[in-house]
Formats: sequence, C-alpha cells, structure tokens
Amino acid sequence: MNLAAFRKWLEPVLRRIFHLYWRIVRGMTLGVRAVVLDAEGRVFLIHHTYVAGWQLPGGGVEAGETFIEALRRELMEEGRIELAADPVLHGLFFNSHVSRRDHVAIYVVREFRQDRMPEPNHEISACGFFAVDALPSDTTEGTRRRIAEVVHGRPPIPTWR
Repeated sequence: MNLAAFRKWLEPVLRRIFHLYWRIVRGMTLGVRAVVLDAEGRVFLIHHTYVAGWQLPGGGVEAGETFIEALRRELMEEGRIELAADPVLHGLFFNSHVSRRDHVAIYVVREFRQDRMPEPNHEISACGFFAVDALPSDTTEGTRRRIAEVVHGRPPIPTWR
C-alpha cells in the first residue's frame, strides 16, 4: 500500500477515534477557524498531515478557554500568525460532517503579524497565502464556502458544508 492510499484509509479511522474520545470527554465540541486575509487579499490556508485538503487555520476550543484565546493559540501554532487587532466574528456553523455535536466559530482576521512562514511539522504539512480566485484544487468545500461568504458577500448557511 502506497503512502497516499494508506493516508486515505487512515484519515476516517483517526477521525472516528478522535471523535469517540471527544464524545466521551466532552458533550459537545467547539472549534474556531479564521479567514486570514493579507494586504493583497490573499487567504491563509493550511494542509494537515492527518486529513485531506487545504483548510482554514484553527482547531478546538479547550475547556476554560474563550474562542479568541483558542484562535490566538491556533493561529500561532499553525501559521506563526499573531493578531494585531480584534478579529471579527463571521458566524457560527454546525459541522455535522464531523459529528452531530460539533460547532465552529469563524472569525475574519485582517490585521496580523507573521514573522515568518512556519516549517512543516507533525500536524501541518504545508501552509501559505493563496489568491482567492486561485485556491488549491483540493481546498475543502466548507473552506471554499466560508471564503466566498467573507470575500464575495455570499449569504452564510448555518452548516459547515
């Protein structure tokens, strides 16, 4: 089995294991992601090592952590991005393709500092800024939808996809 086939098999298995754990530990999962736009209007995307496709940076909100605290932490961990102003809440979305208990807050970040692009690691295999009209072909559907809502003013829908 080649690496691509193994990752394709492993991804849903890991997702089920993680969500079984989260279901036991947490009644509901909360996540936070950001549409980070640079001065040229490009959007920052990440590519995880354990799930397919390019996505908005973000992650889970830990117990005792606010959405903004989680956003600050995740942006620094995944993109070396430091907020320079308060982000703007875009919306709250029910992420039913992950779990019947998962909700994601999306923020728009336009003012930030990034001292350098992070090196790939065990969690993030690649990241970068992309023109909105030239996103990588494997950018996830939910990511494309959130970007279109923010950049093109498309009406948000209540679900992630």
